[in-house]
Amino acid sequence: MQVNADLHIHSKYSMATSPKMDLPTLASESMKKGIQLVATGDCLHPKWLSQIKTLKEENGIFRINANQKTDASFILTTEIEDINQVHHLLIIPSISKAEELYELMKPHSKDIDSDGRPVVRMNGEQIAQMARSAGALIGPAHAFTPWTAMYAYHNSLKECYGDMAKYIYFLELGLSADTSYADRIEELRCLTYLSNSDAHSPYVNKLAREFNRFEMKDISFDELKMAIIREKGRKPVLNVGMPPDEGKYNESACIRCFRHYTIRESVMKSWKCSCGARIKKGVKDRVNELASFDKPHYPDHRPPYIHIIPLSEIIAKALGIGPNTKGVQAVWNTLIDKYGSEVAVLIDADISNSGLDTRVIGAIIAFREGNVKVHPGGGGQYGSVELPCSDTCHPKAKKECEPQRSLCDF
Repeated sequence: MQVNADLHIHSKYSMATSPKMDLPTLASESMKKGIQLVATGDCLHPKWLSQIKTLKEENGIFRINANQKTDASFILTTEIEDINQVHHLLIIPSISKAEELYELMKPHSKDIDSDGRPVVRMNGEQIAQMARSAGALIGPAHAFTPWTAMYAYHNSLKECYGDMAKYIYFLELGLSADTSYADRIEELRCLTYLSNSDAHSPYVNKLAREFNRFEMKDISFDELKMAIIREKGRKPVLNVGMPPDEGKYNESACIRCFRHYTIRESVMKSWKCSCGARIKKGVKDRVNELASFDKPHYPDHRPPYIHIIPLSEIIAKALGIGPNTKGVQAVWNTLIDKYGSEVAVLIDADISNSGLDTRVIGAIIAFREGNVKVHPGGGGQYGSVELPCSDTCHPKAKKECEPQRSLCDF
């Protein structure tokens, strides 16, 4: 069976998250999105873990009724910041192992009881050792993000994880990178890439804005582990995410005025913008520094990567109206009622004969085919997307093909 999975989100107990990041809401919203397996996030937080314990559990999967027809499935995960400010994603097999990790890490953390994403005063190798002892999978979260990622502070897996690097099986790409970026770096060829949302809000324009599709026999921790390690025919078959140029750290840019700079300009200005603020190195420039190849070298096991944005944003752009309007909601509801989920509409279904506005259908197909223009983000500001103009474009979208505003602001 093929399973759509978003393996990195946060609960309401992490900083800067929606109070609606609770289990019932996450269950219902994941079903609308078309995601069968969702991360719990924050599973070391005592209050959140106590709520997870109330769910039905089988083989490391926690289920809650999302509607009258089906249950939503959750798997234990957490994100941890180490002493070097690097963030790590852990996928954990059971409640007892989550409790074990909590006890091991609590002496090294001041905020493990107050923040769902705790800071643990250990390095990457030490955290990986603890994860492995608990039977958990661990890998770098949003690996290229310039503030809190492995490649922001280290030049290699070995430098971050030491002797534990051989037990790192996955790398999370993050919103500002995709397969074409990461597969320019030779040391990553053997790893599985994860494309996750890192959602701080449960709704469909945030939850699973990036997700993975795995070939698995059933939904269980062991099956997911085999899919990530790529054993016994289990494997990733698709990565889905936003165009990396749209990520808010894609190009080097000022963190205050968001002016973009080339790497040469940044160095000449000593990474200080004309406005006086700092220029933050973008993912594109960092990958160029790390790259072993001028162009990506895809290993045979690497699945396709499809670029997409939330359906409501595509509809809004096509119709030239706001994404939170009744008009957009009406079209969104019609599509979901007809095809079952947002993922089906965006990726799988034949929507050409849906009977809907041709502008909307054309916009969805343009994304599927990669026929869109992206104005890159940088310095903490998301980029924007421009649809190809045609005679069916709404006048607001057609006028000079103006790029839309940010799609992914929290």
